[in-house]
Amino acid sequence: MELIDMKGRKGLIVGAANEHSLAWSAARHFHHAGAELALTYLNDKARPHVEPLAREVNAGLLLPCDVTVPGQLEAVFEAIRQRWGRLDFLLHAIAWARKEELHGRLTDCSAEGFAESMVISCHSLIRMAQLAEPLMDRGGSLMTLSYFGAEKVVDHYNVMGPVKAALEASVRYLAHELGPRNIRVNTLSAGAVRTRAASGIEHFDELLNESAKRAPLRRTVDADEVGRTALMLASDYTTGITGEVLHVDGGFHVAGMVFH
Repeated sequence: MELIDMKGRKGLIVGAANEHSLAWSAARHFHHAGAELALTYLNDKARPHVEPLAREVNAGLLLPCDVTVPGQLEAVFEAIRQRWGRLDFLLHAIAWARKEELHGRLTDCSAEGFAESMVISCHSLIRMAQLAEPLMDRGGSLMTLSYFGAEKVVDHYNVMGPVKAALEASVRYLAHELGPRNIRVNTLSAGAVRTRAASGIEHFDELLNESAKRAPLRRTVDADEVGRTALMLASDYTTGITGEVLHVDGGFHVAGMVFH
């Protein structure tokens, strides 16, 4: 019997907001496999929601990380360097859009709103890759979260569609550039899961219902299914996989014109 063993591995999870976050599910699975973790929280308002989670997984570090605040992201990686001297895996799970941009048409999206979404949701991964690279001198795994709206039009996903498309393209280029250092970079394209981030999407209940109707498995996925897949990507079971968009969506992405 084989089991994924992450004992001795050090990982950073950026973006766990509460117990419903996909990043939190991944953190639990990393912890159960034996990894030592560092978690971040967005700001003082978010800290009370993340602190109990950090305690539950015995996180060695709990640090503030708002990627729009100069120096905060760099401070996270410096703390990891001082504490562990290295990093084995990283999960990037942050995305953001102004409410008016997320709920409005892409046609009407402001330059400022679009740029903010790109900086927070996409360029932050590039910055993390740059900071993680010297700490992954033995190789490592970088992961981020995306959604099918990056590939095809999904009603009400709006500005996040092109932003996530840019994120997925960035993953491919980072995989190409960091591959010679044995650093893998992959995307988890999660199906519709009821999280805090998803709550910002209009008509989300309809999205869940349509996902369940159209997916080959005839259901939505849950956070644990995404978390287990993140554990697999962080482990040695996937050392030959990089630059990939791995769909964890019950097969929803394969459905075209389907009649029931």
